[in-house]
Amino acid sequence: MKQIASFTVDHDLIVPGMYISRIDGDITTFDLRTRTPNAGDYMDNLTMHSVEHMVATVIRNSEIADRVIYFGPMGCQTGFYLLTRDCAPGTVYRVLLDTLDAVTRSEVMYGAARKECGNYRNLNLAAAKAECARYLAVLRERGENFTYPEAKE
Repeated sequence: MKQIASFTVDHDLIVPGMYISRIDGDITTFDLRTRTPNAGDYMDNLTMHSVEHMVATVIRNSEIADRVIYFGPMGCQTGFYLLTRDCAPGTVYRVLLDTLDAVTRSEVMYGAARKECGNYRNLNLAAAKAECARYLAVLRERGENFTYPEAKE
């Protein structure tokens, strides 16, 4: 069985940041790593779910709204995937910074009603804001470096 692209990256080297995971034609998959893999510090389901609601809503209302294909959590609880169509990485980076900042200032938990979500009780605005603030600081510090770390020889 052919190994999928995300399994070919050495997860022992990944630190929080924004990476280009793969490019398929005009679609770019971004690895939005909020936590260090295999370090024991994982997002709980409430936090992942809350960030998903907030970031997905804000970014789908941004200047790249029509180019966002998907935003959602990684099963390993260490980040999110963002797929965009025909959008420069620098633009996505800038919009993501604006999105995370907007979440940290939000007074509304998006999609928090029973009719809007299949697990609406498992949402918390404070958790989303804290995670987004934490990740925003990481991205601002790292800047526009979208390549995965490689082993030093």
